Amino acid sequence: MERSRRQVLQAAAAAGASALAVPEAFAQSYPAKPVRLIIPFGAGGPTDVFGRLAAQKLSDSLGKQFFVENIVGASGNIGTARAAKLPADGYTMLLIPTNFVVNPALLPNTPYDAIKDFDPVTVAVTSPMIISVHPSVSAQNVRDLIGLIKANPGKYSYASGGVGSPGHLVGEQFRVQLGLDLVHVPFQSAGLAVQSAIGNHTPICIVSPAPTVPQVREGKLRALAVTRKVRSQALPMVPTMTEAGHPDIEGENWFGFVMPAGTPREIVLQLNREIVQIVALPDVKEKLAGLGFEPVGNSPEEFAEQIRRELPKWAKVVREANIKAE
Repeated sequence: MERSRRQVLQAAAAAGASALAVPEAFAQSYPAKPVRLIIPFGAGGPTDVFGRLAAQKLSDSLGKQFFVENIVGASGNIGTARAAKLPADGYTMLLIPTNFVVNPALLPNTPYDAIKDFDPVTVAVTSPMIISVHPSVSAQNVRDLIGLIKANPGKYSYASGGVGSPGHLVGEQFRVQLGLDLVHVPFQSAGLAVQSAIGNHTPICIVSPAPTVPQVREGKLRALAVTRKVRSQALPMVPTMTEAGHPDIEGENWFGFVMPAGTPREIVLQLNREIVQIVALPDVKEKLAGLGFEPVGNSPEEFAEQIRRELPKWAKVVREANIKAE
């Protein structure tokens, strides 16, 4: 009887050890084939440029190809919806920008659930918006700019990279929270918005660092603030909106990786570790700086919380500013 009981306990222990070993063995064998990285925007843009850089580094580190598939349309909704429907087997990744948490409020019938349809991996990189003005604008800081706009209702306009872009959302926070009579002028890209500001067609510009920083350094634009709680490495002399006295006016353009909901946890964690290491590499950090991005590399849990936090935040901005998709 004692022998039989001992055999049962030994068998149970062996089974438990085997079960614990499965995830480790599974992770060590992953990936066994190429991995698709869906980018829901066209080739050549910042999402695509960063995605291809990350895909190459993942291919190098994990020994299997991570290949990019651009699926464009509907402000990223088509590619995102496609990724949500693919098998949760670890062989589909999706690179998402901030649009991911804005589209559900901005676009009717968004074909994905940002929380239920995906497992977050990590926010890889982020970039604040920069509020800048043409040199002919007398404002030397945010307080001056607010005073100018209030003294000249309807006179001033700001350029952004398009309706629903991070620059537009920050601009509408600025306008609504401070009760400003300020006109939004959307462009098809941040670069075009910057060119409009340089030409003084739109004296204010709110876009990402990549197209803005060179113009600020050359004196063609004056940067007044960055829209987050810490200063930008690209323009360390420029104060934040928090320092300017407006901590609730903030917004960033971030790129994060997600996978179809139900992807094995071991794979999510393995890819998280790989991406966090990749964005910390010196050569990658140098390339990111050229794109106006700074590395993040947070945990899946932190990214999930960020998604839950930003969905209602941007929905409130869209609603209060009455932003309509074009």
